[in-house]
Amino acid sequence: MRLTKQWVVFEDMDKKLKVLLIVEQCNPEGSSVPLVGYNFYKEISQRAEVTLVTHGRNQASLKRAHPDSDIIYLYESDWSRRYYIVADRLSRIKGKIIWPLRLTLAYPIYAEFNRQVYQQFAPAIEQGRYDIVHAITPMVPRYPVKVVDACDRTPFILGPVNGGVPYPDGFKSVGRREFSGLNFLRSVGRFLIPGYQQTYQQADYILAGSSYTAGLIKRLFDLSDERVELFYENGLMPEFIKSSPTAQGSVQTTVPVPDHLSDPLLNLLFVGRLVPYKSADILIESLSKLPADILQRVRLTIVGDGSERGALERQVAALNLEQTVTFTGWVAQTETLQYYRQSDIFCFPSVREFGGAVVLEAMANGLPCIVVNNGGIGEYVTEQTGYKIEPISPLFVVQALAESIEQLAINPSLRQEMAENAIQRASAFTWDAKAARIVEIYRDLHSAYATTHATTDGQTPRPAKLSV
Repeated sequence: MRLTKQWVVFEDMDKKLKVLLIVEQCNPEGSSVPLVGYNFYKEISQRAEVTLVTHGRNQASLKRAHPDSDIIYLYESDWSRRYYIVADRLSRIKGKIIWPLRLTLAYPIYAEFNRQVYQQFAPAIEQGRYDIVHAITPMVPRYPVKVVDACDRTPFILGPVNGGVPYPDGFKSVGRREFSGLNFLRSVGRFLIPGYQQTYQQADYILAGSSYTAGLIKRLFDLSDERVELFYENGLMPEFIKSSPTAQGSVQTTVPVPDHLSDPLLNLLFVGRLVPYKSADILIESLSKLPADILQRVRLTIVGDGSERGALERQVAALNLEQTVTFTGWVAQTETLQYYRQSDIFCFPSVREFGGAVVLEAMANGLPCIVVNNGGIGEYVTEQTGYKIEPISPLFVVQALAESIEQLAINPSLRQEMAENAIQRASAFTWDAKAARIVEIYRDLHSAYATTHATTDGQTPRPAKLSV
């Protein structure tokens, strides 16, 4: 009997799909990519029957959070452990990580994990034991996923992948300080890494974490628009949002927005690693351009640590801003909430940001955001929620940043309007909403595959194009 597409969809909605979730970096106690990977796993597993496969380095943390879950841990060999020590040393200069080199040297370690996943799970995938195979991390679009070769009759999803954003022309000197001259290794890898191009060409659906990356992978791999979806990788925990969406999609305020409009002081906030491309130095310089009466009201808190902290502290002293600028040092992600809640404006002039989770967190807490319009953060912020500065030159950004701070300082009603709009926009980025969309994609792909194979005799390859 041939099954109709409508019957298959009805059947799928009545059960949880079986999903093989490959999340090499997945750690509830981590930060950045491992924490993002974990949040995807946590929320998707509420909506699907998930088998998680991840690296053994995550086992202790995951067992504390999910002792009874279906999680498979793959461990590196003794050779990989020894190699990592060498790679770590080679990719550092005076303690600073050279990221283009680090990601290149780290590939053999990932390749071992990738090979183990294929060896252990390819037979089960080929036997149809999973409805969906989804590889989430690593998110940099330069590593292959070998199990795609086993997914002839099972939908394979990749992503969200992100990266590849270039340094603006006016900030090439910043790029050189971040060793951007080694970025050519990305292009070399596309040709030398086995299975790299096939992963993208054979994937049924790819989630891209920024408009730039979406366009990049379409061009590189000649992908149709129907196979790539813009899907920002960062999300928000409920406690980071000052308000929550109602069933009708409106916003119900649960905390006053914002907290400090009546405060004579204007509290600015920067959260991020203190490295060249984050451009905390530009923010500090912009304070010196403020009119004296406004500067007297301004207080800037810089949350974070990194290789540039000493230089930034010297810059603050040279500009006589010691009473204006405070450095907190490193703060755990869960503890940054207090700083968002005590602030009025978020200033984040990073010139090359892929995801920019801190901008979402700031918006969720009712902070108008001032950012540089390059990469993911320029897509989060709108004219209704803050200011986007074009990265023409450091001098231009300094002046535009000072002008934006001044406008918000003299116009409390504008700050409140932007604060409310920021919360409204950020509310769409909860992990819950993101997981719901991913499972919707799962169901659409599974339905398309089931329909194709239920109405076709014999062995058939994956559909050439699936619209979801």
